[in-house]
This record gives sequence, C-alpha cells and structure tokens, in this order.
Amino acid sequence: MTDGGLRERKKQRTRDAISTAAIALFLERGYDRVSVAEVAAAAEVSKPTLFKYFASKEDLALHRAADHAGEPARVVRARPAGVAPLAALRAHFRAGLDARDPVTGLNDHPQVLAYHRLVFETPALAARVAAHAAGDEESLAAALAGADTPGSAEFVAAGQIVAARRILARENWRHLATGESADARHPGAVEAAEDAFAMLANGLSGRYG
Repeated sequence: MTDGGLRERKKQRTRDAISTAAIALFLERGYDRVSVAEVAAAAEVSKPTLFKYFASKEDLALHRAADHAGEPARVVRARPAGVAPLAALRAHFRAGLDARDPVTGLNDHPQVLAYHRLVFETPALAARVAAHAAGDEESLAAALAGADTPGSAEFVAAGQIVAARRILARENWRHLATGESADARHPGAVEAAEDAFAMLANGLSGRYG
C-alpha cells in the first residue's frame, strides 16, 4: 500500500474515533451537556485536531447521516432506463424499509432509536438536518432536470419528495419510540410509504410519475 493510502486510512481511523467518542458522550449525557473539548479528550486528540476533521459540534453529531446526503439525487441518476424518477425513489425507500435501513426510521436497535431521539429532539441538530434537507432538494431538483438548469417545477417536485421521505422516517421512529418493534411496524410503514408515493404520483404524474 502506498504512503498516501496509509495516510488516508489513518485519517479515517482518527475521524471514526472522534465521531464514535462524540456520539457516545451525546447519547450518555445529552448533546447540550457535552463540550467539544470533552469530545476531544475522550478521543485522545487536541481540539485543533478535532476541528481538522469536523468543522462544528453539529457535524460531530450528524457524521453518521452524512453518507445519505444527496441520496435522492443519486437514486434518480442511477435509475435504469425507462424507470421514472418517482418510481425509482419509491422502490429505493421500500427496499430501505425491508432492510431496516436507519434512514427510513424503521430500525429498532436501541442505539439507533437513541440516536434518532437525540437528533429529532435537539433544536440545533434539527436545524442542521433541515439545512441538509435543503441541500437534498437542490441536488434532487438538478437530477430531475437532467442536463437542464432546474426550474420551479423541479424544485417544487424535489421539495415534496424530500419532505415525504423525512416525514415517513420520523413517523416510523415515533412508532418505534413507543415500544413497537420494527417487524410489527413494517406493514404499516409500507402502507404509509405507498400512500405517500401515490399522493406524489397523482400530483406529479404529468412530469415525473
């Protein structure tokens, strides 16, 4: 392995260690009760080193969700020929429900439930999630437009789709947070997703359904 490859692996290990320490502290004590300095100490790095990997405290908490940024746009761009964007997004969300993907809200692992509670019930993190959603709307609008510059129609469609995915995930988490299992919730989650995407299709069928 090249020196560059070794350096990247070391950087990734450091990043993962910082993120793991941060999430553990946030879940144990609450986001607002943990300082960046305490996260750095737990990860055995300096504050300047921590900020080389994470620009803000919010980024520390939301690192696990970063891989899903821009996901709707990627699904649309990678869809097979002849498959409508909305159909591809529906199939992707359904597959996520079946796989108990945490991003769908349908995962009842205790740490996943606690993490979702942390994000949904912490105002600073909820605000950052909303900002991420705005980014998803922009990238999805561009994917819907294809080679063209997105217009109002693409932005309206993207906003509705991103909002529907977010609402479905939060509703699933609410059911699980009351003690319902993911397996018990699955049929209701599928029904809710089908209803939501049917509503989107009825409103967007002229362009994307």
